[in-house]
Amino acid sequence: MLFFHDLFQFDFLFYAVIGALLASIACGFIGTFVVAKRNTYVAGAIAHSVLGGMGVALYFNKVHNIQWLSPLVGAIIAAVLAALIISIVSLSGKQRHDTITSAVWAIGMAVGISFISMTPGYSQDLMSYLFGNVLMIGTSDLWTMAVLDILILIILFLFYNRFLVVSFQPELAKLRGVNTFFFHALMMIMVSLTVVILTQIVGLIMVIALLTLPAATALKIVTRLPSAMILATVLCMFFSISGIALSYEPELPAGATIIEIAGAFFLLTCLYKFLYAKFKKKTEV
Repeated sequence: MLFFHDLFQFDFLFYAVIGALLASIACGFIGTFVVAKRNTYVAGAIAHSVLGGMGVALYFNKVHNIQWLSPLVGAIIAAVLAALIISIVSLSGKQRHDTITSAVWAIGMAVGISFISMTPGYSQDLMSYLFGNVLMIGTSDLWTMAVLDILILIILFLFYNRFLVVSFQPELAKLRGVNTFFFHALMMIMVSLTVVILTQIVGLIMVIALLTLPAATALKIVTRLPSAMILATVLCMFFSISGIALSYEPELPAGATIIEIAGAFFLLTCLYKFLYAKFKKKTEV
């Protein structure tokens, strides 16, 4: 009850809720594509490469006084670069997909840790980047998240059918003359932008869980992709707000609480589907 009492009393808590709702939009729509295509490892590499962009941006912001280069801007640049590198190298066929993905994952983390350690007095920020702090979201973060959400939704609306055929029937896409590289890279960029949005809520370590758990739960309940996207968005909103509310009074980490709720809900859904299938099989016999 303290959460609901303080929600409209303190700006930081209200901003946290709005940020969670904005993050849920990208999470639901892009997360469903990631889970359906089984691309979570690629999303993980992009998420961990984000630390490199944050570390570089933090260093130049604080040490060289480049004010516009905030950690969020650095995260966006790093995520988009990682997505493009993975797309170009993977589709060229010159390197194995898992090799380049692992390399991007490791290099991004290493660069981030190095630059954060070189930034005087800011090493403590590493924990907030890794595990998130939804209560520290500001107005500029909210505007950035809103713009990225709008951009993602517009691109999905305009090219939904092409994303489908490129993702699940690439050979057919080539026969129809669809530019498979362009749309594959564009989807990876949208995944990267979604990862950046979600890091504001749960941090780099747990971003993949939030990206995949609502979508995986939704796909257990419905089979059509558009329906799963909408349901995953609603579930992510529920998990996020519930996690913030439950963690507020006992002062628990909000990001971890959100993931615990999402994980428990996913496991319960799997258990229900298993028991329902067993019961249905017995009744048919």
